Order: sequence, then structure tokens, then C-alpha cells
Amino acid sequence: MTMMNLSLTSPAKPPAPYLKPSTPSRQKLPSPSPFPPAINRPINFEPLRDRLIKHLDAGYLYKAISTLDVMARQNTHPDLITYSLLLKACIRSREFPLGKLVHTHLTQSKIELDSVLFNSLISLYSKSGDWAKAHKIFESMGNKRDLVSWSAMISCFANNRMEFEAILTFLDMLENGFYPNEYCFTAVIRACSKAEFFSIGEIILGFLVKSGYLDSDTNVGCALIDMFVKGDSDLESAFKVFDKMPDRNVVAWTLMITRCTQLDYPRDAIELFLDMVLGGYVPDRFTLSGIISACTELESESLSLGKQLHSWVIRSGFALDVCVGCSLVDMYAKCLVDGSLDDSRRVFQRMEDHNVMSWTAIITGYVQCGGRDKEAVELFCKMMESPIAPNHFTFSSVLKACGNLSDSRIGEQFYAHAVKHGFASDDCVGNSLISMYARSGRMDNAQKAFESLFEKNLVSYNTIVDAYAKNLDYEGAFELFHEITETGIEVNAFTFASLLSGASNIGAIGKGKQIHARLLKSGVQSHQRIFNALISMYARCGHIEAAFQVFNKMDDRNVISWTSMITGFAKHGFANRALEIFHKMLEAGIRPNEITYIAVLSACSHAGLVSEGWVIFKSMHKEHGITPRMEHYACMVDLLGRSGSLREAIEFINTMPCTPDALIWRTFLGACRVHRDQELGEHAAKMILQQNPHDAAAYILLSNLYASAGQWEDVAQIRKNMKERNLIKEAGCSWIEVDNKMHSFHVADTSHPQVQEIYEKLDEMALKIKGLGYVPDTDFVLHELEEEQKEQYIFQHSEKIAVAFGLISSSRSKQIRVFKNLRVCGDCHTAIKYISMATRREIVLRDSNRFHHIKNGTCSCNDYW
Repeated sequence: MTMMNLSLTSPAKPPAPYLKPSTPSRQKLPSPSPFPPAINRPINFEPLRDRLIKHLDAGYLYKAISTLDVMARQNTHPDLITYSLLLKACIRSREFPLGKLVHTHLTQSKIELDSVLFNSLISLYSKSGDWAKAHKIFESMGNKRDLVSWSAMISCFANNRMEFEAILTFLDMLENGFYPNEYCFTAVIRACSKAEFFSIGEIILGFLVKSGYLDSDTNVGCALIDMFVKGDSDLESAFKVFDKMPDRNVVAWTLMITRCTQLDYPRDAIELFLDMVLGGYVPDRFTLSGIISACTELESESLSLGKQLHSWVIRSGFALDVCVGCSLVDMYAKCLVDGSLDDSRRVFQRMEDHNVMSWTAIITGYVQCGGRDKEAVELFCKMMESPIAPNHFTFSSVLKACGNLSDSRIGEQFYAHAVKHGFASDDCVGNSLISMYARSGRMDNAQKAFESLFEKNLVSYNTIVDAYAKNLDYEGAFELFHEITETGIEVNAFTFASLLSGASNIGAIGKGKQIHARLLKSGVQSHQRIFNALISMYARCGHIEAAFQVFNKMDDRNVISWTSMITGFAKHGFANRALEIFHKMLEAGIRPNEITYIAVLSACSHAGLVSEGWVIFKSMHKEHGITPRMEHYACMVDLLGRSGSLREAIEFINTMPCTPDALIWRTFLGACRVHRDQELGEHAAKMILQQNPHDAAAYILLSNLYASAGQWEDVAQIRKNMKERNLIKEAGCSWIEVDNKMHSFHVADTSHPQVQEIYEKLDEMALKIKGLGYVPDTDFVLHELEEEQKEQYIFQHSEKIAVAFGLISSSRSKQIRVFKNLRVCGDCHTAIKYISMATRREIVLRDSNRFHHIKNGTCSCNDYW
């Protein structure tokens, strides 16, 4: 893909801002005098009125109000024109309390108001948010209402989110014989920007076309653009309106750029920006903020374009602007390229003035980056010490950080602050609290937080559904899904994606197919997020070809789509297909991210493609500027370790540019266990326990290494150490879905209702496969037992029991899909290959590392896993 370039002529310097005379500090208004005015003294009205006008002309609104107060104490009042000037000055400067004070004086004056003053009062109360007072004034006008009055009232309702009332007022105006002007049309179209009123907006559009305002007024055009985008997500019609506008100004260009970004068309936004600049328009702070946000949404070239825009910002003189600064902080934080978050922090620190948006942008950046949640929490604490108060988005982000850290204790403290700041009833904060509890493993608290929400909306339901799905409570997630549909709330792409994720977590392909069927009926399937979730669901449930079919149907693939497919092929052992998809992704111009490289390196590892793995690992930084993270180094250690190159792996670890963490050494220890290298295994375990003395996996892997060598005293010592430290080994568990119901089994499990039939089938299979040449490998029994006991024990592993249940519960034409939470043992892998030969059944086994497609005695892993 060709790189987009913003090589433009240097921007013209923005015009010098209009310098308004400085307003004095807001001194306290003089209190009314306790003494009555002198009755016999002649009052000279003109000097006071002239003084008031003079103060208004100079921009000294407070002095003008003080003069009005003096006049009131002297029992004199300005004329209607002066009152009108005062009200307009208050509205223009947004000094609404002063405007209301002027209204009080006006009422006390008992002057009969004209339509101009009435209209100014409607505008005053409308803009201060008091629509009821504005409406009361409008109703009191009687026959003094003019077109401006109707326009102000329609605008009042539209601005106060009372769209229905705005439309009714527009219709009342027409019935009263008034023909709308551009201001009326702008206001009522704004009211139609909500989806439920869009159809009315289309009718008004027909009226508007006949009026001629469509082709002549920029404000009307901007309102129509918003109506099409916000009301119907129709960018094509918005562009038609924009193209018809004869006099586009910076506001119109900026609006169109922003709306393109909001509808996920960042490239269109950037092309518009280029057209705007080449057309001679000078971008303002809002244009630059909008185009930087568009750049953030690009998956490739985003950092390159962002840096060019940053340079443009500096040359334009907006480097210190808070609005532009927030967008830059957000852009660098979201690029997720090595070092970009540090650039985000530098932009943040160079900003002279911070507001709640800049703090929230940098905190959110650290949360979204992955692995830097602790720094997000530290930044939030610094913000709390500053004069800037967090808003609901800030609290939402920091609660997510606490959830990622599984630290509900500090999360509860932050939530207490949110309550103090008045966000107890805020849905955004409440939803993040649910997620925080769920990610901390406290589902009871998550459910209570959900139930205590003041108003449950779709986002709330999506959050709790996602929480149940991620905590493997798929039945709970589905119950909530039915609850949503019963309430009449229309589910969206995120709801379906969460349910699909839940199905994939436990391998419930039956439920996954049900959701897919529902998606086809609802018409939501075309959403990119849904396609990605379907790919992941089918791949993780063992149906890789169905995942590939979904992938091929996609018209618009993003980096997540490509990475999901690469990961799927890698996990299923189809390394060559994974590499093929990776190269097609590069040809399509999609820039791989860190997760993509983990998937590709994992594919090489599962297939033993050492030389290919080295090439890809070295290309990360060389071709795409991605500095390898610990996970990438772990993939390389795994690749070398699986292939038996343990000495090369330890050399690789020792030459890493960063200190190897427990993940690296744990991966290496696993390889030592497979290849029975006790010396290197002990070294790896020592390095892990130096970093974390409570790492249960290290003890278990070392114990297994000793057990395979028959060193039972060392095994006993390790188990004693684990017991002293209260470390528990995760119990092996396998499960299988039959008729949309999950059946789970542990080693030597006798809890299933069909236990007798299951063990009869196991005994039958044992005899058949021994006749075919199967010999139990008791080296995988990691307990000191007699040989006969070992053989009996190993044939009661959970995956064998699950396979036996699959044989008695499903038709011969169906695949048997078994899932296990741990790595499948070598003997079970061999036994299941023999079972597939004896029964002529295809068996798919997913363990913690990968899929094994077993058919006619062979496995897709080629016995390399």
C-alpha cells in the first residue's frame, strides 16, 4: 500500500485573534443602599444611561450592571434598547446569572416588552438550560411572537435534547402561518439528527429543497450533514450535501472531517483535509484536532502521518493549544508502536495547561497499551493532587486499570472518590466497576454492582454478559442475553461478540452456531467486530475450515481479522497456511502488530520451522519498527526448545537485551522437561524462583522433570515445599459438548450419571487399542506407584474419559471435540490416535497449547507439540 503523505506548503499564519478590551476581575456587585433616594432631588437620567452604554461598548459588563443597579436605586430604568443591549451582552459572554439579574430589573421596571426583548429572554434561558422558563416566556408573548421567537423556541428544545417538542413547535409555527427561515430549518433539522426522528427529517428535507436554503446557507448544510451521519450513519448522503454547499467555511470542512472519522472512514477524512488545505482554507484548532483523531484510527501509517501532523501543528502555532494537545496525546498513545506511548507522555508533559481531557487521554493510553496499568494508576493519583477534577471517563479508565491489575481493593477506593464527585449514578463508571470486579474474579460483587445500577442500558448488559463469558460462566451469559431480549433492548455487535467469545472460551460450538444463526437473521453479521469474533469462535472450537470461510467472506479485514486467522491456523498445526496468510496480509498493506508476530512465531514453533522463525523474528524491527517484547522472546525460546536446541536456547536467553522474566524461564523449563535435561531444567527453575518464590508452575514443571527421571525423593521435597507455601497445582480437567450441553471430567472421575457406560467403553477401548499395538507409557504417571496401578491410573486421565463419553453419546458421522485446560500428556495423545484407528472416528483435542486433529491414527501435530 502506498504511504499517504502530507507534504504540503507551509500553512499560512492564522489571523491575529480579536483582542477584546480586558474585563476587570469580578468584583462584588454593590449592595442596594439602605437609605431611600432623595425625593426632591432632580434625577439626571441621561448621564447614567450614557455611562451604562459606555461600559457595554468597552466590554465592562460588570460595571454596566453596577450602573443598572445605581439607576434602580434612584428609581430610574433604561429604555428597551439599553435593556436589549444588556441582555445580548450577558448572553454573548455566557454570564447567565447577570442576564437573569437584568431580567429582574426589567420586570421591576414594569416596561412593556417588545418582541426583541422577549426573544432575547428566550435565548437567555434556553442557553442557560432552563427550557421551562424559556417556554413560559414564549407562551406569554401572545401575538408578539415573530419568526425569531419561533426559531429561538425550536432551537431551545433542540439544544436541550427535547427533539420531539422541537419538531412539534416547528409544526405549530407552520400552522400559525409563519414561513421558516434558515435558522428555523437549522434548529429543526438538528432535532431530527436522532435516529428515531430521522424519517421526519427526510420530510423536512423535501420542504427545505423547495425553499432554496439547501443551496444557499452553510448552517443549514452543516445541520443536514449531522442529520444524515447521526440519524442514519449515511456518509454518502452527507457528502452529497457537502458537495452542494456553495460557500464552505472552515466549520463545514471540520465537521465533515470529524464525521468521517466517527463513522470509521479515516482515509476519507485525511483526503478531505488535503483538499481543504489545497483549496486555500486555513485549518483551525478544531480541524487539526479532528484530523489527528482520524490519523489515530488508521492501522497502518498512523504514526508516520501523526508525526507529519504534529509538525504541521507546531508550524501553525497550535503546539500549546489544549484541544490539539489532547488529540496528540491520544494519537501517540493509541499507535501502539514501540516508544509511541513515551512520545504521548512527552507531549502531555510539555503542555502548559492541562484539562480533564488531557489527563484522561494519557491515563487511558496507559490502560489501553497493555501491561502499564500500574503507571495509569500512578498518573490518576497525580491528577487527584492537581486542581483538575476527574470526570466519569477518567474514573472509568482507572477502574479498568484496577481490573487489569486484579486489584479490586484500590479500585473500591477510587470508586468511593467517584461517588464523592457525584458519579454514583453514572452508567459509564458503574459499568467499569462491574468489569473491574469481574476481572478481579469477584463475580458476586460484579452482579451486585450490575443490580445496583440506576438505569440498565445496553452497555450495562454487554458489560455483565462479557464478564460472565470471560469467567467461563456461559450459561449465566446466555441467561442475561435472554433477559436483554425480553426487556426490548436491541442487542448490538458487542453483545454478540461477547457471547461468541464465551462460546469459544469453553469450546461450545453448538451455542456458537446458534448465535451465528441469530446473527444471520438480525442482519448484524456484516459488522467487522462480528466477523472477527466468528473467526475466533470457530477456530477455538476446533472448526478451522468454518473460521476460514468466514474470513474469506469479509470485504473489509483489519489487523485483528488477519491475526485471528493466523492464530487459528497456528493453533491447529497448519503452520504453512498461517505463514501464507501472514504474507498475504503484508501484500494487502496491513501492518502487523505485536500480537500478529506472536501468532506467526507460534506457528513456526508448533511446526518446528526454526529457520523461518528466525527470519520472521529479525524482520519485526527491521521491516516494521516493532521492538520485540518478552512474549516474542518466549516464542523464540519455545521454538528452539521444542526442536531440542536447548543449548542454543539458553545462549539466546543469555544474550537478550532485557532481563528474562519468569515467562522466558518457564518456557525453557518446559522444554527441559520434554527433553529431560535435568541440569538446565534446575537452572531454569532456580531463575524463576529467584524472581517469584511462589510460582507454582515452576515447582510443578521441576517436579515432573524429577518424576520422569524416577527421582521420587526430589519430587516429595518439591511437593512439601509447595504445601508449606500454600501453592496448589491446577487440577486437570477435560470437557466435551453434546447436544448443546457441556460435560466435564477430572482424572478417575465417577460423578457423571453415565459413569458405568463410560468406563465400560474405556475398558473396551483399552482391549482394542492394545490389540493394535498400543503400549501404555507409564513414564507419564508422576506418582510413585506399582506398574499395574500406573497403567490403571493413566487410562483414567480426564481426556480419555471425555473421549469415551463422546463415543457413547454422538453419532459415528460427527467429530468428537474434547477440550482440556492443561497440556495433553504423551500417553493420552498416543492412546487417542489408536482410538481413532479402532473406531474410525475423527477426534479433535484442544489442550492449553494447541489443537490436535487426530484421524486414522495420525495427528496434525506430527507428534511435535
